[in-house]
Amino acid sequence: MTKLSVNINKIATLRNSRGGNVPDLLKVAKDIQRFGAEGITVHPRPDERHIRYQDARDLVSVVHTEYNIEGNPQHNFIDLVLECKPTQVTLVPDAIGALTSNAGWDTVKHQAYLKEVIVEFKKHGIRTSIFVDPVLAMIEGAKETGTDRIELYTEEFAHQYGLGNKKGIEPYTAAAVLANELDLGVNAGHDLSLDNIKFFKEHVPNLMEVSIGHALISESLYLGLENVVNMYLQRLK
Repeated sequence: MTKLSVNINKIATLRNSRGGNVPDLLKVAKDIQRFGAEGITVHPRPDERHIRYQDARDLVSVVHTEYNIEGNPQHNFIDLVLECKPTQVTLVPDAIGALTSNAGWDTVKHQAYLKEVIVEFKKHGIRTSIFVDPVLAMIEGAKETGTDRIELYTEEFAHQYGLGNKKGIEPYTAAAVLANELDLGVNAGHDLSLDNIKFFKEHVPNLMEVSIGHALISESLYLGLENVVNMYLQRLK
C-alpha cells in the first residue's frame, strides 16, 4: 500500500499570516496522524516563510508515524536534519527565494555533492530520497549517489492530466520501472490531488509514498481535513 505523508507547510503559512499560534501546527500534525495519515512532511526554507526551523524541532516529539523533512542540503539544513533525525530526508534543489519546488536534481552534474551529503545522513540512520524529474538518466544518476529512494516530481503529470492527456503518465511509469530494477524506492509529490492521485498510483508500480500538501489542504477547506485524509487513503489502496 502507498503511504500518505501530509505536507503541513500551508498550515504554517496560515499561522504566520496573523502571528500567534492559530492554527496550532503541532495539533494539526497530531490530528492528521489520528485521521489515518502515515506520515508528516515539512519543507523549511531559508527565509522560514512557512515552516520554521523550530517547528521542525518541535515536531520530533509529535510525529509518531514517519517524519519527512525536505529541503536543499545547505549547511543549516543539514545541521537541522542531523539534530531532528527524521525517518526520511528528501533532498530538493530549491533556489533561495523559489516560490515552490520547480525542478528535480541533475543527478549527474551534482552526483559527487549528493553522494557526500547522503553518506552523512545514512551514517545517522536517516533514510534518504532525492527529488528527480522522470528522466531515465536522472534515475540512473540517483542510483550512483547511494540514495535509498527517489521522489518523482509530478507537476508535469498533474498539468497534462488536467488537460485530459493521460499519456502524460508514461514517463513516470518508465521512471518507476527503472527505479524498481535498480532497487530504488519510489516516492512522488507535487500537484497530486484527489482528482489525479488514483490514476497516478495505478500506473506507477511499487509507489511507496506520496507527499501531498497544497492540494490536500485546499480541498480540506471545502470537505474537511479528516474527510480529505481518508479520501486520499481510499484512492491509494
